[in-house]
Amino acid sequence: MKSLILLTLLSLSIFSAEKKEDGLEPMVEPIEFDKIKDVIKKDRLKSTVTKKKKKIVQKKKERTEQKMRRYDIPSEDEFWSFFSEYWLVKNVTILKWDFKKPDYGLEVSFRRFLEDLGLFEVKYRILLVNTPDISHFALPSNNNEVIFILGVPFIRTLDLSKLEISILLLEDYLRVKEGYFKDFVSVKGTKDFIGGNFYNKDLNKKLMKEISEKYDEIIFDKGFNFQQQFKVTNKMNAMLKSNIKWWNGYFLLLNKIDNLVKTNILYQKYLKIYPSPELQIGWLKPQKKQVL
Repeated sequence: MKSLILLTLLSLSIFSAEKKEDGLEPMVEPIEFDKIKDVIKKDRLKSTVTKKKKKIVQKKKERTEQKMRRYDIPSEDEFWSFFSEYWLVKNVTILKWDFKKPDYGLEVSFRRFLEDLGLFEVKYRILLVNTPDISHFALPSNNNEVIFILGVPFIRTLDLSKLEISILLLEDYLRVKEGYFKDFVSVKGTKDFIGGNFYNKDLNKKLMKEISEKYDEIIFDKGFNFQQQFKVTNKMNAMLKSNIKWWNGYFLLLNKIDNLVKTNILYQKYLKIYPSPELQIGWLKPQKKQVL
């Protein structure tokens, strides 16, 4: 645009000079090129300054956004993994997971078991703990992932086979998939808290403490109710009945647990977490038809 203006001015100047040579009055005043150069320089300088200002504003915006992202609270897909791991670290002295763990080959055997059931996309981690305070439990983690807690004293006392352990983990997996754990620990405000941001404001530590206390309550004291246990048992029955070896493994596992909680004082609290293995056995048994 500026080049076009300059060419126009040059044309007018030449035209004016030609008229003067013809003895006619010039149509325009002579052009002062030094002044034109100054105007162009000022315009270019102004344009450069404007661009630099825009770049500075953009960089400040990017730095602010980057700083704000540091205060992001994990989204739904990441929050439960973060909080479950936080709870495990906080309770390391109770859980006693920091010890030399035996190699039971559970990762491979459980993976094969799931694939035989047609479950190919399940992500999981198995954490062995050296305490009778937890027999077995499953915590929610990232999307389609579960953290299994498995008590070494529990599986040793019952002398569980790899198949029985896999069946036990499957039952815990179904509880997580049903959403029982998340429903219990999600206190008021949890939904709005997850995926939020606490830039320039205080982190809601009170809510985090409440969630942590709910973790303690469901894992150590309250567990699951009879209705939830009945639903999970029926799901297990439907999944395992196609393979008599699996179904018998589940039935015998429940009998082992039932005998344990009735005879071993260390596991009497088991019934508070997983109510009545005896009832589960009854739910699995085929109902006798009444003869009229």
